[in-house]
Amino acid sequence: MTSYETVIGLEVHVQLGVDSKLFSPAPSAALGRANTRVHHIDIGLPGVLPRPNRAAIELATRAALALGGEIQPYSEFARKHYFYPDQPKGYQISQFDLPLAFGGSLAIGEHRSCRIHRLHVEEDAGKLTHTEMGTLVDLNRAGVALAEIVSEPDIQSPKEAHTFLRHLRETMRFAGVSDCDMELGSMRCDANISLMPAGSDTLGPKVELKNLNSMKMVQRALEYEIRRQTALLASGGKVITETRGWHDDLGESHAMRNKEGAPDYRFLPDPDLPPLIIDHSFIETQRDQIGELPQERRTRYQKTHSLNQQNVAALTQDRQTGDWFEAVVAAGANAKIACNW
Repeated sequence: MTSYETVIGLEVHVQLGVDSKLFSPAPSAALGRANTRVHHIDIGLPGVLPRPNRAAIELATRAALALGGEIQPYSEFARKHYFYPDQPKGYQISQFDLPLAFGGSLAIGEHRSCRIHRLHVEEDAGKLTHTEMGTLVDLNRAGVALAEIVSEPDIQSPKEAHTFLRHLRETMRFAGVSDCDMELGSMRCDANISLMPAGSDTLGPKVELKNLNSMKMVQRALEYEIRRQTALLASGGKVITETRGWHDDLGESHAMRNKEGAPDYRFLPDPDLPPLIIDHSFIETQRDQIGELPQERRTRYQKTHSLNQQNVAALTQDRQTGDWFEAVVAAGANAKIACNW
């Protein structure tokens, strides 16, 4: 029986922690009564002009630097065309061939890391709720500022995917980029997975998994998809390149549509938005704002306070917990007792 290697790449949308949307002054908070946080720029009424939110660009730059990425001095916004009720303009403002940053990496094991392909800035779409009466549209999220972080296909297991997301959440929180609360939608993930025969260097057909709302859900969905694709190939069938939705209650994925490619979206430079020109001083200002990252803090705690890995991991889930621990130790408490508290 043929054995297969798993190849996984993740596309993670991180909501940038700014008060207003990416191109309009509407509040970025999406909770509350539907369609009450919508500006005429968000829905593209005739004659309106988008204006980039400087604070969002600052946080996206900080996110890329925290991942070790290289900020591009010149990037452009583009229009990604598709017609769907959650996108009232008929296109989404994103970045295509000239994104904000390339490169970087994130640890996914003791001796393994996953490369970052790119980070780009884009606006969010609205929210659809399917009911017996029909589909309800809430545009409160439309236009919310996102950083999309696209990994290389370096992840080899669902467990590594879970680790990638956990470390990404820690890094974004430490850098002050986002709270990355998946339950509230401020971090969302799409997973691309393919199987290839062991020893081969030719990737199999890629399946994209949607509707993954927690790290555990990402892991469960990938585990299921490995079983599904393996069984399909073992029976002589072929895996189809497609987008599949995840139904967590049933514990299975289902076909949604054929996988779109760049030509399907008809990308073109947004004529209403000038290029983003990022100079050295802007980059260094954001680099200074990042401060100590989780792995640096873990190493320091182990060396300075002789704490074990479990304690160190608990203290570095977010910056506030570690800061509180350090304040208690600085006041004279024993480090291990302070850690337990």
